[in-house]
Amino acid sequence: MDLENIDSEKWLELAINYGLKILGAILIWIIGSWLIKKIIKATKKIMSKREYDESLQKFLLNLLSWVFKIVLIVVVLGTVGVETTSFAAILAAAGLAIGMALQGSLGNFAGGVLIMIFKPFKIGDFINAQGESGTVKEIEIFTTKLTTPDNKEIIIPNGSLSNGNITNFSTEATRRVDFTFGVGYDSDIKKTKEVILSVIQSNPSVLKDPEPTINVSELADSSINFLTRVWVNKEDYWAVNFDIIERTKEALDAAGIDIPYPHRVEIQKKG
Repeated sequence: MDLENIDSEKWLELAINYGLKILGAILIWIIGSWLIKKIIKATKKIMSKREYDESLQKFLLNLLSWVFKIVLIVVVLGTVGVETTSFAAILAAAGLAIGMALQGSLGNFAGGVLIMIFKPFKIGDFINAQGESGTVKEIEIFTTKLTTPDNKEIIIPNGSLSNGNITNFSTEATRRVDFTFGVGYDSDIKKTKEVILSVIQSNPSVLKDPEPTINVSELADSSINFLTRVWVNKEDYWAVNFDIIERTKEALDAAGIDIPYPHRVEIQKKG
């Protein structure tokens, strides 16, 4: 275009044409930015009501804000007259390439989002997942950190964690403790039950509701096995478990009730 040959009318026409486009782009930017803020604010309010994790809120809101801003920029450039088809194609290609390169990380990210939304566990819960057990120390976007009972840190990718079985030992307020006590065949069943029950009743941490149960569960090769079940508050589980095992052994010994042990019989070959 030869700018020297353009008369004043043409200049005016171009100025008006591009001026209107620029003015329209500015208005679209102002209105679009205002709408984005309103949408982000409303989304944040919804997330807060549903008690989404704070770190997840920040991440998703930032992601949503950037997506809207990119769309707004494309619309503004199109209004001015910039060809946006190739621009959109470049963004799509870049997104695909990044997605393929970060496939595993994106899976872990998606798993982290699911964990934070559905909350199968929270910080402080004791869980078993992916063959590991421990107390949840941190829930991050890509990984979850557990602390084992012997104070080791385990880092589990959220992708596999969200797609596998999770046992949460901290969800319910109470837990059942199961014991199996074996006594000799010469032992009196009624007396044995009374001795075990007396040990259970002497422990203040054992709940009265549901009631403890003591039943003969098996006539084994060398013992009569009593399946004993008691209910406790979750924080008393291990203390009650160890205490009842130890004191039941002492009580059975004091009552003269035999606790058999395996006997090895050696057969000598004649020869």
